[in-house]
Amino acid sequence: MATPWYARLATTAGRPAVLGATLIMSMPGEYHVAKFAGWSDPWAYGMPFSLSAYAGIAAVVAATRPKGARGRASATFGAAFAIILALAAQVVAHLVQTGHMDHNQAWLIAITSMVPPAVLAHLLHLAATPKATTGDAPSTSVDTPPDAPVVERVKQAPALPPKPTQAPSPQLPPAEQPPAITYRDARCAAIRPLYDGGTRPGTAAMRDALIAAGHGRVGDSTIRGALRAEIEEHEPHLAALPPAIGRTA
Repeated sequence: MATPWYARLATTAGRPAVLGATLIMSMPGEYHVAKFAGWSDPWAYGMPFSLSAYAGIAAVVAATRPKGARGRASATFGAAFAIILALAAQVVAHLVQTGHMDHNQAWLIAITSMVPPAVLAHLLHLAATPKATTGDAPSTSVDTPPDAPVVERVKQAPALPPKPTQAPSPQLPPAEQPPAITYRDARCAAIRPLYDGGTRPGTAAMRDALIAAGHGRVGDSTIRGALRAEIEEHEPHLAALPPAIGRTA
């Protein structure tokens, strides 16, 4: 059943509207907390922007890096920490404004003063942490168990039909056969036959082959950055093949 148009509109237009409304509503509390800690105008206005940008950057890094990649755990912690800071700022500001709390307290001033340098240090840490490479990026599929057997694929030369005046070409003895390829990820064996057509397969074709082989739906970044990269690492000449026409890269 198709999603109603108004439901799609509420999802696409409602999210940025809610985001903008919450940022605007949070700014006064974070601004007043900065004023309580001793910042004067216009420097106190930097507190809402630093907290909002910090939370957004940490959340994006945590969502875009694959599970187990370096920096993902730190970004997840930073996103949660930014949310806690924003919540605490709102609570403290409203408690002070309603007379339930005295803002002139040493611990409050000290903690608030540490926020900007702590945010800067963590953002620099995230920027300096490299993303996971093809070799250490783990698989994102949940359909293949971690202890699945590794498939070995033997690369054999194509058999050519003999000429009428020639005897059939003898096969190579076992000692001269090409060595077997052992893939780190067993799902590479489902993608490797796509190269036999003389073209470099696209993402859609590789995804269909993985689903047909029973591996379930695998993320595009894993298909291109991990599985296809491992196949072409063993056989570098495959990367120079022309792309398949009509398929995504």
